[in-house]
Amino acid sequence: MRAEPSTAPSVSAASQKHIAIVAGEESGDILGAGLIRELKKRYPQATFSGVGGQRMLAEGFHSFFAQDRLAVMGFVEPLKRLPELLRMRAFLKKYYIKNPPNVFIGIDSPDFNLNLELALRAKSIKTAHYVSPSVWAWRQGRIAKIKQAVDLMLTLFPFENAIYEQHAVNAVCVGHPLADEIAVEENTLQARDSLGLQIPQRHKIVALLPGSRHSEVARLAAVFFATAQQLLQTIPDLSFVCPAANAARLQQLLQLKAQFPKLPIHIVDGGSHSVMAAADLVIMASGTTTLEAMLFKKPMIIAYKVAPLSYWIYRQLVKVSMIGLPNLLAGKCIVPEFIQTEANEANLTQVALEYLQNTIATQTLKQEFTRLHLALRKNGNVAAAHALAQLIENT
Repeated sequence: MRAEPSTAPSVSAASQKHIAIVAGEESGDILGAGLIRELKKRYPQATFSGVGGQRMLAEGFHSFFAQDRLAVMGFVEPLKRLPELLRMRAFLKKYYIKNPPNVFIGIDSPDFNLNLELALRAKSIKTAHYVSPSVWAWRQGRIAKIKQAVDLMLTLFPFENAIYEQHAVNAVCVGHPLADEIAVEENTLQARDSLGLQIPQRHKIVALLPGSRHSEVARLAAVFFATAQQLLQTIPDLSFVCPAANAARLQQLLQLKAQFPKLPIHIVDGGSHSVMAAADLVIMASGTTTLEAMLFKKPMIIAYKVAPLSYWIYRQLVKVSMIGLPNLLAGKCIVPEFIQTEANEANLTQVALEYLQNTIATQTLKQEFTRLHLALRKNGNVAAAHALAQLIENT
């Protein structure tokens, strides 16, 4: 983890494009890497800098700070790291005003990126924001700030564009790149074989995904493991697989597993897509992974817990009754959500048993997932790069 910025990349030619990107989450790293690949086809000599993760680094991206330093959430938790976050943003603002990029792209992380975009746009630097903040759900007053801060909003989901049209914000729905990458037809058996785990063929697989952050795993993993133990009492022929988002989460999960010595669970390093694709049921934290599970056509249970004060604040502000992306896309509750105290082993076990024992219900759900998957297939990486190239060239 870097506390100080690394050395800046050089931009040698006057005609060479310099594209700035700040992605503060693993999901943003995925979007950023795909975007860089497509932009490099249009601008082969471009340099890319900002904040990103391993996938973006593999595309030749220069990250001034380790991406996980931006991976904070809630209202209370970011306050603990506020001085560091402010220093990072101040550095990026100063650097890009002194070395103006052809475009600055903030991927998600709106509380960090929108202020940066606002400052840069005030200096006549073109700005774009990729992944709409949830203005349709809460803090709708941010629309005025967004209109000032960005030249272009790239949204992932069709339902998001209506509010931007109402406020005359330039927005383009590019779909979600994962909808393009993940096959419409599922192949659970092939995915199961690819895991290479010693799981009896007669067993159904339940994937447990308690999140990628330390706080998420701390609040949800034990509940998920206890649920798994309860499920085994009714359905003995089950195996459980839990992918760790990174090395730190792997160690955290292995320590928690020691509290459940008899639980037949495989904790694996990474590979969440393979695990979900191989599963018969996914029990998971709310977030982008719920979209991924939907694209793999997997019955799922969504659970989430945050710090009590953060939850109280959310309750005062949030204007929608659902948080799971499949439910938001469908416009109705098609998968169960359990939040805070409701995210307990009794509730999770009851619904999991219904999924595992009701074939007709799961088939109906998979048909709905297929419909939603097709609606999101818009060649997202290409569409995003095209919209950004138009912004760059429109002088």
